[in-house]
Amino acid sequence: MRLLRHLFAPSAQRVFPAAAMDRIAEAVAEGERRHAGQVLFAVEPALHWRAVLAGTTPRRAAEDAFARLRAWDTEANNGVLLYLLLADRRIEIVADRGLRAVVEDAHWRAICERMEGGLRTGDAEAAVTGAIGAISDLVAHHFPATAGRTTGNELPDRPQIL
Repeated sequence: MRLLRHLFAPSAQRVFPAAAMDRIAEAVAEGERRHAGQVLFAVEPALHWRAVLAGTTPRRAAEDAFARLRAWDTEANNGVLLYLLLADRRIEIVADRGLRAVVEDAHWRAICERMEGGLRTGDAEAAVTGAIGAISDLVAHHFPATAGRTTGNELPDRPQIL
């Protein structure tokens, strides 16, 4: 059954048209004005059929995306990836070690659960922007924006389609 979901997964562009992607990018930029961290949203419609047959979990796919997108490569080790695997309808948050040390997994899981609820109502854009806002709240608590911030925008604000 999982293989069929991945073979016939919905298009990311259908779920997130260009205007929605623009608004999600704006939500990321707005959140990053409040903190010194970096937030990245990536959506993957489906895994390759070989990965599905090999048993690749959504968590493993998110960790791979975290590495591929270089979300770990921030000066303060405070990058966060919000990852959505459409075929499995799963959300994962992967945080770099600077945040893992100070934010409990339960906080990330709660954000994922709220986003899952929002996706079930059919408003994917609102679900994602709400999750980005909640992630930004957590990051701002531990890495507040500072006046002399020199690192700039280390990760793209624009959502990534994998």
